[in-house]
Amino acid sequence: MKKFFSTLILLSLSLQIFAQDASASLEQSIYASGKIYVVVACAAIILLGLILFLFSIDRRLKKLEKYSDPKN
Repeated sequence: MKKFFSTLILLSLSLQIFAQDASASLEQSIYASGKIYVVVACAAIILLGLILFLFSIDRRLKKLEKYSDPKN
């Protein structure tokens, strides 16, 4: 759980790096057409999928390490 929170904190801090000025016309057109919500939803789904995938790989590796431990 500690890894999850540290990952979440580092991820939120790294989002500030990408805060760059965009052209006003592009911003207005995306907001006006309502497509910004689609972009945000897609990005959130992809990010959530990657995080779940990484955690599932981590659990599988822990199980394999547990079973292949020569001390047992």
